[in-house]
Formats: sequence, structure tokens, C-alpha cells
Amino acid sequence: MARFMYQAKNSAGKLTMSHMDANDETEVRNKLRSQGLSVVRLVQAPGSSKAGAAAAGMFVRRVSSKDLQIFTRQFSTLINSGIPVVDALKMLGEGKRDVQLKEAAVKIRLAIESGKSLGDAMASAPLVFDRFYVNMVRAGEEAGILDGILNRLAIYMEKSEKIKKQVKGALVYPASIIVVAIAVVSAILVFVIPKFQELYKGAGKELPAITQLVVACSNFMITRWYIMIGAAIVIPWAAMAWYRTDEGRNACDRFFIKMPVFGDLIQKSSVARMTRTLSTLLSSGVGVIEALEIASRTAGNKVIEDALNRCKDSVTAGKPLAAPLSKEKMIPDMVTQMISIGEQSGSMDTMLGKIADFYEDDVENAVKTMTSMIEPLLMIFLGGTIAVLVLAMYLPIFDMANVTTGG
Repeated sequence: MARFMYQAKNSAGKLTMSHMDANDETEVRNKLRSQGLSVVRLVQAPGSSKAGAAAAGMFVRRVSSKDLQIFTRQFSTLINSGIPVVDALKMLGEGKRDVQLKEAAVKIRLAIESGKSLGDAMASAPLVFDRFYVNMVRAGEEAGILDGILNRLAIYMEKSEKIKKQVKGALVYPASIIVVAIAVVSAILVFVIPKFQELYKGAGKELPAITQLVVACSNFMITRWYIMIGAAIVIPWAAMAWYRTDEGRNACDRFFIKMPVFGDLIQKSSVARMTRTLSTLLSSGVGVIEALEIASRTAGNKVIEDALNRCKDSVTAGKPLAAPLSKEKMIPDMVTQMISIGEQSGSMDTMLGKIADFYEDDVENAVKTMTSMIEPLLMIFLGGTIAVLVLAMYLPIFDMANVTTGG
């Protein structure tokens, strides 16, 4: 079964646009005819094969930011070249591209042909185009600078993706070292310690406390391995499920942003994303209230999100943005001072862009510094852990050697 996008009109001549899953075009036409609709246009959605349709029904996913950034850059180039929006979308719906993006391009093209604006048509595909994207496109349509807005969107996504990669890189490295340490220690406990236990049994002496602890851990891992594997699966899954709840995300984000080493990096990256989003929206003609609401959702941390929501309420009441921001502990003083200058000079979007540039550079430098600092610490941790295990294994052997030599 494949998916078909269609335009149809009723007896009164009113156009409607939707999609239908069917075996072929004839089945679609027959179903629409039975509903009193006559087909105006009918196309098969890209990539909607039987396997693809089944997979789409089982899993719902968002388009990757990289694919969307390329789509936006190409869309901007086509519009800037003088190609009409409908023809540009037709080109973007062809070729090697993400299936969901190709399907969205077809759906949007049909919606525009039925009389909708580009922004409204994109709003009907929320898994592909979020509220930030839709509002930017609407602002570009109203101002007649759609190609420029799409170019700004592409630049914004490039910078946002760069920030994400930098933060993830800083977090992934120590996590990978810890995983390797756990794997090495587990291998020693399961495969090496049992060999030494046979040697210890013939010694006839009580083992040192540290050796007894290591032997007990080894026995537990060998005899209760299913508990360890279950915990390794259930605990991360439960943690992720809890984080998806409002209570869990609020607690975790507050903990993350206050962590000794990583908290500063998380705060800076959230501020960079927040100010970049605000700058892009305001420079495109989106209102301050709407911009604050959208920026709060893209900040990436609940603490910053709540701060922006409180500021939005104050701005709605008629206060300047800098006043409520200055009361938020997690918003740096430099940010509020520059925003205040921007409000007074009427160039807040420019100031926000400068703040974003500063913090994006700061995040990049912080990642490099953190990586160079954490690397030796993790090596010391891994080496120290293995050294303790080796010491625990060889202490009884040293004792036996002393007894044998009469020491």
C-alpha cells in the first residue's frame, strides 16, 4: 500500500487537499468519487512504498536538522534565482532527499495551489517545520523578502547545529571513556579474577579486605549477570522516560546547569541559542512577544525557558525586556546590559546577534579547554581503577611469597 497526495473538489466547487493510503490511483479515485469528490490532481507521495508506509505507521520521527538546513539553503537559492515557489517546491520534491521532506514538499505545493500561503502550508507539517521556521517564512512572505529569510534560516540552522555538535562533543568524550573503563573492569572481574581465585584457595590464609571485595564483585557479576544487564538497560530507559516528563526535565535541567564543570558550558550554549533565535526572529519582523515565546522553546534548557517565559509576561505588561532579564540569575549581566543598550538605540536585533556571536565563540573555546582538562583526569581515573584491581589480585601472592621465603 502506498500513500497518495490529492487535490479534489466537491459539487460546490470547493477545493480540498489531503492524502490517502491505497494500493493504486484507481482505488483512490473510486474512494473519492464515493465521497462526492472529483479529483483535480493526484500524485504518489515520494518514497511511499509498501515497506515505507508500514515503517511510517510504526515510527514517527522528525527530519534531521542537517537535511532541513540543506533543503532551506536550496529553497533560498531557487527563490533568489527567480523561480516561482511552486516550481521550486516541485524541484525540491525530487531527487535524493529525505522521504519525509520530499513528501512535505509535495503536500505544501498542493496546498499552495489550492490557495494557501507558504507559511500556512508549512504549518500543516509540524514534524518537518516547527513554529520558529513557520513564523520566519510568514514574516518573509509579508515583507516580500522570502529568499533573504530562507537564507537567514539556513545560516541560523548551521550555527545552531555547530553549537549542538560542540556541546555533544564535550559530553560524549568523557562518557565514552567511562564506558571503556566499565568494559575493561567488567572483563577483568569476569575472566581474570576467577583464575586468581583458584590460586587463593590453596593458600590457606585469609585474603586482604580489598581482595575479598574484588572477589565478591567478581562472584556477583558471574552469578547475577542478568541483574547487571537488566540494570544497564532499565535504568537508562527509565531515566530517559522520566526526563521526558515536565517534572523530570525541570529537575534534570536545573541539575545540569548547576554542575561544577559542565554547567557553565550548558548555560553558555543555551544563552547562545536563545539570543541567536531572538536576533533572527526580530530582524525578520516577528514581534517581541512571539519571538520570546519561540526562543524559550528552542533554548534547550528548562531554566532558561522559564526565565524567558517570565520575561515575556513582563514585556506583555509593558516593561522593557532588559528589566525582567536582569532579575534572572541564570542570564549573564553582559546579556542584559547589551539588550538594554539595544533597546535604547533601537537596534536590539543587532545587539542580540553580537551576544550570540560572543557566546558561540565562548562555547567553542570552553569545549577545547574542557576537553584538554578532562582527558588527563579520565586517564588517571581509568589507570587508577585498573591499578586497584591489579593490587587486589597480587597482594595475596606477595603474602604467599613472603611465607615461602620466611619473610
